[in-house]
Amino acid sequence: MNSDILRQLVDRAGEQGCEFADVRFVSTRSCGMTLRDLGLEGIEDWTTSGVGLRVIFNGSWGFAAVTSLNDNACGEIVERAIRQANSANLLSGRPIHLADEPPHVGTWNSGAQINPNSVPIAERLDLLRSRAADLLRFPHIQHVDTHQQNIEETVHYVNSEGAFLQQNRIRVMAAWTAVSINSKTGDFESLTTTAPPVGRGWEYITGDCVDMGSARRWDWEAEISTMPDLLAEKSAAPGVDPGDYTLVLDPTNLWLTIHESVGHATELDRSLGYEANYAGTTFVSPNDVGSLVYGSSHMNITADRTRPYGLATVGWDDEGVAAQSWPLIDAGILSGFQVDRSIAAEVGLLRSNGCAYADSAEHVPIQRMPNVSLQPDPHGASLDELIAGVEDGIYIVGDRSWSIDMQRYNFQFTGQRFHRIRSGQLAGQVKDVAYQGSTPQFWQSLVAVGGPSTDLMCGALNCGKGQPGQVAPVSHSTPAAVFDGVRVLNTTAEGSAS
Repeated sequence: MNSDILRQLVDRAGEQGCEFADVRFVSTRSCGMTLRDLGLEGIEDWTTSGVGLRVIFNGSWGFAAVTSLNDNACGEIVERAIRQANSANLLSGRPIHLADEPPHVGTWNSGAQINPNSVPIAERLDLLRSRAADLLRFPHIQHVDTHQQNIEETVHYVNSEGAFLQQNRIRVMAAWTAVSINSKTGDFESLTTTAPPVGRGWEYITGDCVDMGSARRWDWEAEISTMPDLLAEKSAAPGVDPGDYTLVLDPTNLWLTIHESVGHATELDRSLGYEANYAGTTFVSPNDVGSLVYGSSHMNITADRTRPYGLATVGWDDEGVAAQSWPLIDAGILSGFQVDRSIAAEVGLLRSNGCAYADSAEHVPIQRMPNVSLQPDPHGASLDELIAGVEDGIYIVGDRSWSIDMQRYNFQFTGQRFHRIRSGQLAGQVKDVAYQGSTPQFWQSLVAVGGPSTDLMCGALNCGKGQPGQVAPVSHSTPAAVFDGVRVLNTTAEGSAS
């Protein structure tokens, strides 16, 4: 995309009387493979691109998008955006203002060493099959499902204040799911690799990348080699007895609880009621900053768009705001929110903290979650030491199903593996575990967080929000953590593992 054309589009909007205009050219390529056992079930390789224009005209937002630009399209897209602003003006009760941001000029890349979409299909397929074959060697594993996906996103951004930016982001994920079926009962159990998606390249899938803090190199072979025994133990495990337990939550489980009960709950547009149609609002009020006891003093949550290899990491957001890091919860007390430029101006903040994102050119940028992370204790314990300090509890690994109410208050989460802890020792797996609580009650039961050695950056490629719905990638770094007195349910209403 010729960025001069984008500049001309912004200039034309200004000539038509727009108080502000910004334009994004977005090109996204997604490539993926799915295998059933060793057979290739499907390949996807698609690219979308287009140009999206936002304007503020007579105090109201207008937006329009096209798949390609020429002289005629430039005039048409500006006229459409202004017409939409005029229509919005009839419904809006307040003029739109934007918090100040200096105009940035530059380029940014996410740091992938090997573009995964440049790797030959045969090479990618061989790697996926070889790891599936390692699992299928075991007689009690009847099936293996494999999925691998690469996403490359290029954004050119120009606004009427002088910003001129280009970014390229690559993110990857891979998962192998082993399935064991009881031939007598027909019951089945499964385990999936817990490697998180990250903002890296093909080097992460091969395991040849270097560590950087919580963005670890993943030892795929080591994890896959442990899965057969773990799956056999899970298949034979008794159901958990319901009750109150001390939980040790692995980062591969706790990240999702952070995402749902903290990440979404501290979106200021949700708190103000602008996001209510998709999964509700939040129990957190703008007036709660500095006073709401969100959790125990061990709870320190940071939001950022700067963490290396994070899925929400950028140089600038989709409003041209430079990436930042800031506290959301400090020693258990709510200390901030996530905002974009218009929300920041509405509540009197001097600056946005850079939380605007749109998943394509045809969608308008909305306030989206940055990387939201629980900070480790610099002098905290190792995982083994955390477990050793628990008399009667459960160690939970991996994420699976979840449920949370429309206020981000009451929730229930499950996991993949559940290891009983007795007298500081792991004492075999149980199954059918779900833990339940309310957000403040749960986080106030946090009694210990692990040290940096337990910290891991996890996340998701497809966090949903908005209407029309959009998806966004986001990471959550967290150490292992200990929670006291958490209510545990048996999901089959049967228990025999006291």
